[in-house]
Amino acid sequence: MSLAESWDKYAVGSKPRRAVNATGETTWLNWTQYADHGPNESVLGPVAGRRVLELGSGSGSNLAHLVTLGATGLGVDVAPARETVAKERWAGLAGLEFRTAEVTAFLTETDEMFDVVLSIFGAVWFVDPHTLLPLIRSRMTSGGVLAFSHLPPGGQSPQPGSSGMRHDHSPGEWEQILTGHGFTAASASLVDPPEGRAVGTMLVRSTAP
Repeated sequence: MSLAESWDKYAVGSKPRRAVNATGETTWLNWTQYADHGPNESVLGPVAGRRVLELGSGSGSNLAHLVTLGATGLGVDVAPARETVAKERWAGLAGLEFRTAEVTAFLTETDEMFDVVLSIFGAVWFVDPHTLLPLIRSRMTSGGVLAFSHLPPGGQSPQPGSSGMRHDHSPGEWEQILTGHGFTAASASLVDPPEGRAVGTMLVRSTAP
């Protein structure tokens, strides 16, 4: 089974996001694996007027929220089913598009530049950072923000296939890797889980010089 087929099978069986969150909002950004928990889009700084790329965009809900705040967004996901669902759900939202592609191929072929790149339990967790990060950096504007989240090392994996597909690193390791690939102001930390849950969330942020 190919990578796209594996992720497509996973996507078809995944549960869609709720239509409304606990505070009554119809769009929102969630960095963690828990509903109504953790930081919001402020991690990215102001997004109005900025071009945003999400790697592993899923159903498009996080990216759609940023577009409602004034960004223009492009979501890339390897699973064709994700593009289908995202386009159906967000068909009425201008400034938002989705494509099916493997992220390294997309970043190699595109000539677009982006002000913000994010990955929430997405491609940054599953693609060798020494391959992916230089490609991301090459498509980012000066001062652009890269932010991503995933489970900490040892956390239960949500992806199809073996846990060997993940690229788990400690906060210190992520900071060192990002700095080594030309990113600045790299910071990585663990977001504590909600009460009664054991596993937190790794949240990493850096900028392009």
